[in-house]
Amino acid sequence: MTAQIISGTELAKTIRTNLADQAARLKADGIEPGLAVILVGDDPASHSYVKGKQKACAEVGIRSFLYTFPVTIEEETLLEKIHELNADPAVHGILVQLPLPEHIREWSVIETIAPEKDVDGFHPINVGKMMIGQRAFLPCTPHGVLAMVKSVGIEIAGKHVVVVGRSNIVGKPVGQLFLREHATVTYTHSKTPDLAAITRQADILIVAVGKARLIGPDHVKPGAVVIDVGVNRLENGKLCGDVDFDAVKEVAGYITPVPGGVGPMTITMLLHNTIEAARQLAAK
Repeated sequence: MTAQIISGTELAKTIRTNLADQAARLKADGIEPGLAVILVGDDPASHSYVKGKQKACAEVGIRSFLYTFPVTIEEETLLEKIHELNADPAVHGILVQLPLPEHIREWSVIETIAPEKDVDGFHPINVGKMMIGQRAFLPCTPHGVLAMVKSVGIEIAGKHVVVVGRSNIVGKPVGQLFLREHATVTYTHSKTPDLAAITRQADILIVAVGKARLIGPDHVKPGAVVIDVGVNRLENGKLCGDVDFDAVKEVAGYITPVPGGVGPMTITMLLHNTIEAARQLAAK
């Protein structure tokens, strides 16, 4: 039996309709949610991602501010801009598009963003609060993954979740979010021997390593939920995930496509965090 496809595009549409209603209610109270996006350099992929975020903001009624800087910008100048945005009452969320040039320390930039405006959920304070179960801005991609699994009515408590990847942006936090839902979580990575022996145990398999079609049908337990976070560009210019979609869909119970899977949900959770930031800052 072929797996049921979990469409991030469709789920994102439903959530964004609700977010647009929330933004409209805030505007009626005199609060217009605002997201500041900082883009450094001229990387085409980064420019494309930022355009997508601006379009999504307009769609739900969030005001977006774009600040572009040359690749040669000094770290100190960039941090000064972030301090300025921290103090700007019209800005409720701040996002610095990654990756940054090598001469700028990523951790320094992330830590400079005020935690209450950290809508990416990368600040150590928000990460720490997430770890101990306090209210925090959740990182967008992991939050989107969790929402996708919940959208198909899967009972997470007691399930075995296997995460392939251990990045600070996806791998580590996504495991923690499922742990909070009472799943048993196993992390795997490049140093894990016999990867397939571990991934075949997964009721829910989350793959986020950036290696095209790393996961084949032999890696997947029949009927498992497979969430593919990877986005890779093939030589022919087409996009594919870390999972061999056509082969794995014949084994899995549920699967996400690339494109049209996790990507739209990542941006949607950014919008969610921005509206929540506006609500919280207005309440102070």
